[in-house]
Amino acid sequence: MTVRTLPGDATLRAARPGDEPGILAMIQALADYEREPDAVQNTASMLTDTLFGADPRAFAHVVERDGRIVGIAVWFLTYSTWTGRHGVWLEDLIVDEGERGRGYGKALIASLAEVCVTRGYSRLEWTVLDWNAPSIAFYRSLGAAPQDEWTTQRLVGDDLVRLAGVGAR
Repeated sequence: MTVRTLPGDATLRAARPGDEPGILAMIQALADYEREPDAVQNTASMLTDTLFGADPRAFAHVVERDGRIVGIAVWFLTYSTWTGRHGVWLEDLIVDEGERGRGYGKALIASLAEVCVTRGYSRLEWTVLDWNAPSIAFYRSLGAAPQDEWTTQRLVGDDLVRLAGVGAR
């Protein structure tokens, strides 16, 4: 990804080892905002393995300002059987509340669009909580369109273990 200088002497760049505590703090801030403050089980060590291990499966872009991470986009690859190409799934996007309005969120999403375009990926997708009107308005301003005909499904916990037919790990 291209490193970019942003307003307020901030830098947009790919995450690197050492960023884990700042990324984790932003993940917790997002959980707090989404009314799930006790839901985060992730740790800095887990982020190290996920983002920088031998076979990374997720990636992150960060906005850093004054030596502090103030925005993140955590993402991973998807695959479309219809287009025969990968895409990017944006798992989490958050900008510190005190840093909003500087264009950092737009820059983070634009950096993922750059990944898609330069690598020939067919789409950039994410979900947003239906009550999160400010984020929905922001996404619409970028040209994002809702996929109302799709409903997210999820298996977790005991239901996941039961379906797998194996003991919990």
